[in-house]
Amino acid sequence: MNDPNRALVEAVWAQGRTLPEADAAQWRQDACGAWMRREHFGREDSEFGWKMERVQPGGADSADNLRPFNLRNHYDIANGRQQCRVTADRSSVPAEKYARPPRNRNI
Repeated sequence: MNDPNRALVEAVWAQGRTLPEADAAQWRQDACGAWMRREHFGREDSEFGWKMERVQPGGADSADNLRPFNLRNHYDIANGRQQCRVTADRSSVPAEKYARPPRNRNI
């Protein structure tokens, strides 16, 4: 996708999962549960970098056909499901507590 416009990036970002422990303006989770940071869009050097992935073959680059994914995860259009390589890390965090700051781990 070539240089998406700001409105499209915001519309796709809004589709990420929000959680009460994190500021939704800065943090979201993708379909794999991996954390993404808003200002890290396209940043390959970040654990929280993210991208927009098409979810329908041949579909347009519109918010209806795009979803936010951590850069290490992706959506497999042929199989109709996400391919997860990283997810949120809650190791050593009691169930009633939040992981602060958010962190990811390889699957």
